[in-house]
Amino acid sequence: MTQSNSLTHAIVIGGSLGGLLTARVLSQHFQRVTILERDNIPEQPMARKGQPHTRHLHGLLASGLETMTRYFPDLPQSLIAGGAVMPDFALGMNWYTGSGYRQRFPMGVKATMMSRPFLESLVRQRVLALPQVQLMDNCGVNRLLTSPDRQHVTGVEVELRHEGNQLLEVMADLVVDCTGRGSRAPQWLAGMGYDAPAVSEVKVDVAYATRLFRRDPADPRGQQWTLITPEAPRQTRFGAIFPIEGDRWIISLGGWHGDHPPTDEAGFLTFARSLPAPDVYEVIKNAEPISDIIQHKFPSSLRRHYEKLRRFPQGFLVLGDAISSFNPTYGQGMTSAALQAAKLDDLLTKRTPPEKLALAFFKRAAKVVDIPWQLAVGEDFRFPQTSGPKPPGVDFINRYVAKVHRATLHDPVVGLALLKVMNLMAPPPSLFHPRIVWRVLRGKRPSTETIPTLTSQTSVGD
Repeated sequence: MTQSNSLTHAIVIGGSLGGLLTARVLSQHFQRVTILERDNIPEQPMARKGQPHTRHLHGLLASGLETMTRYFPDLPQSLIAGGAVMPDFALGMNWYTGSGYRQRFPMGVKATMMSRPFLESLVRQRVLALPQVQLMDNCGVNRLLTSPDRQHVTGVEVELRHEGNQLLEVMADLVVDCTGRGSRAPQWLAGMGYDAPAVSEVKVDVAYATRLFRRDPADPRGQQWTLITPEAPRQTRFGAIFPIEGDRWIISLGGWHGDHPPTDEAGFLTFARSLPAPDVYEVIKNAEPISDIIQHKFPSSLRRHYEKLRRFPQGFLVLGDAISSFNPTYGQGMTSAALQAAKLDDLLTKRTPPEKLALAFFKRAAKVVDIPWQLAVGEDFRFPQTSGPKPPGVDFINRYVAKVHRATLHDPVVGLALLKVMNLMAPPPSLFHPRIVWRVLRGKRPSTETIPTLTSQTSVGD
């Protein structure tokens, strides 16, 4: 513990996964941490009103699991004990990329397949077991409280919805906004006389529909994760099927730029049959559905550039989806939030002065966000209908990456390099290492050789 007596109380606005991870970090540095959540928190794992996306398929990348395990060492064992499926990431993949299946190989890190509510409930149990952490649910935050000169955020005004909408002022040394894409931080800043952050928005018009099915625990397909992703731009549809706790399948079907799946039973099945590989359809055609079909629409990826601000009030931070909300089809959100929380931990451990904390944190958070943003936006711009600020050179990069995807159908060395980037374990430029470029461009099946893993001394891209 690195608690400092000078840091008394921290407030986290938002009790979803990003807020919980932030509270865990702050518990090491503050005497008290209060989580303020607008929804009522149920005892059992379930999606809440303010979390429409949590009922859909979620991916936890390997770097996200590693970061969460650092703060909750028993988390992997608890996931498995609760029914989550955790095979080797690359051995357990069944991934059709539009022209074939990626070759499997031992990668040395775990894939994690579970429902988002189950993961969040395990994290919440561990955070709330900390004696210095308190949760106040069913309450809304109306505004920030500030010093007379508006240079310091000193707390928040809370509306207690379960007590006749009584207003309560809660004071704190630090307030962290983890309220997600709908964050009101830009409006709060403007009202205090500060500039709101510049915004990058990339419109993708993605929608997907999700349904749960009963899974036979003896089905060997229940030890793998399946993705069917399009070869853009000629294909726009995708499908995914993960085995999750409770002997269930979670199935999500979706598409880019208006090619959206129906939510009626016949249309859902027809959409699954239309995918370029049969894996999803073969599972669900005879499986017993145990939920309704629910749809989620995602119009655009959104990034708020707090790192570009030169002035920011002391005692206030923004973290997670409130900074950047990625196209969820790439499964980066939970991992990005975990990595941002870890950066905040680093700064507090180094005792960064309070007046320098915000700008220092936003610069480090931006470096976390840069990679998933680059990956998501780059992939989305493979479709000509995508609009928004287009990174320089993305068309050239996408032509090369398309060759990378094809090379992974037969070359595990290229496959490892790509999966490390996708799991945020290596930067995208590692795909341009001369050894990888040579393998990608030669376009031939490699001779038999030892397949590298992340635990070997020949890991790619380091």
